[in-house]
Amino acid sequence: MKVILTEKITKLGNIGDAVEVKTGFARNYLLPNGKAMRYTRENVALFEAKKAELTARQEAAKKNAEASVDAVKNAKLHMIRQAGDTGQLYGSVSTRDIARMLKEVANVAVESAQVLLGAPIKSVGAFDTKIALHPDVIVPVKVYVAQTQDEIDALVAGKVLTFGTKKVEEEVAEEETAEPVAEEVKSEEVAGEETAADAE
Repeated sequence: MKVILTEKITKLGNIGDAVEVKTGFARNYLLPNGKAMRYTRENVALFEAKKAELTARQEAAKKNAEASVDAVKNAKLHMIRQAGDTGQLYGSVSTRDIARMLKEVANVAVESAQVLLGAPIKSVGAFDTKIALHPDVIVPVKVYVAQTQDEIDALVAGKVLTFGTKKVEEEVAEEETAEPVAEEVKSEEVAGEETAADAE
């Protein structure tokens, strides 16, 4: 499906670009969230009429994101989780968990797709990740995961935690370089396509 982007989306294009995207991605994410409009002659004219307003809104969103940078950098993302004898978590820490904690400790609201974590965290340790407050404003953060606050304090101080014969120190989570939104919409896109298939 061909759409006109009404805001900048990393890996896809800038505001005003006409791009081809998968139908499910457009229907489930871009169009309902106002991030794009269908490519038609009428919409091209409508976009041109609204271009200044949309550009101004994009700049305002970037400034708002920049205003939250310090709060995100200084946020103490400390997760207390139960783990086994080897330091493996019972469960995991997901992008949704990190987004929720960021709201609680820094009062900064982000979607889970804006947390560029890569794979979920499944062990005790200190992990580097990034928060995409805006496509042009990406902030590095550190997430500490341990069974007690004392263990977290030790990790923050740079100490090594030992579980049996395994040592746990700082680890680097695999960084996700794709557009923050892309990871979240994959499942939505598939769901949208399945629904379309069912309808047929």
